[in-house]
Amino acid sequence: MRFDGVWFRYGRRTEWTLTDVNLAIEPGQTIVVLGRNGAGKSTLLQLAAGVLTPGRGRVTDRPAVIGWVPERFPADQPFTAERYLRQMAEIRGGTGVDEWFERLRFAEHRDTRLADLSKGTAQKVGIVQALLLPPGLLVLDEPWEGLDSVARELIPEIVAEVTAAGGAVLVSDHRGEIARLPGAIRWTVTDGAVRPGGPGPDDQDVIIEVAARRSEADRTMAELRDSGHRVLGVRAEQRK
Repeated sequence: MRFDGVWFRYGRRTEWTLTDVNLAIEPGQTIVVLGRNGAGKSTLLQLAAGVLTPGRGRVTDRPAVIGWVPERFPADQPFTAERYLRQMAEIRGGTGVDEWFERLRFAEHRDTRLADLSKGTAQKVGIVQALLLPPGLLVLDEPWEGLDSVARELIPEIVAEVTAAGGAVLVSDHRGEIARLPGAIRWTVTDGAVRPGGPGPDDQDVIIEVAARRSEADRTMAELRDSGHRVLGVRAEQRK
């Protein structure tokens, strides 16, 4: 699949979010999209998935089967988790619903309405619907949000399975999990431009320790993650 001179903006009088993108995704590749919040990572992924249409240029050679997992799965729908996935499988001709319930460990939520699911469990539904058919392109927008530790560890495994089968994966990944996979290719979105390669020396991560009251720890971690930062760990202050 190729971005051929792609430009995009959200309104005729607004600034361009992405400008003159000319990059290709080959079968078997894992492309990790990096960049600060608001840089245009999600826009690029939605263009790849066909959710958005370029204002200029074209996206060509898009695979016939695309698996699309948005950052927040739209769970406000009148279905249970199982009914939704089985209907999606029937529409798309996919299989494996039962196996995915077991693999992602949320079989106890088969009969739970989508609107009543936690964010993490709804995200599992979003991941499964994207994998009911082997995707030629799997597009993952921050797929870890809200997931439990078991499901988070499965994401790199799923990515490796898709690429091993000849599919390509395009993923935004502020956690750095996919970037560590062998052969992962980095694209960086900066000031509307998308360029091959990772952050430059001035953009590399540094570790900053933050102290917060115990009662405010959960809120502080949530705010840091929402701002695009990684929380590496939590420990109690050692008092002398």
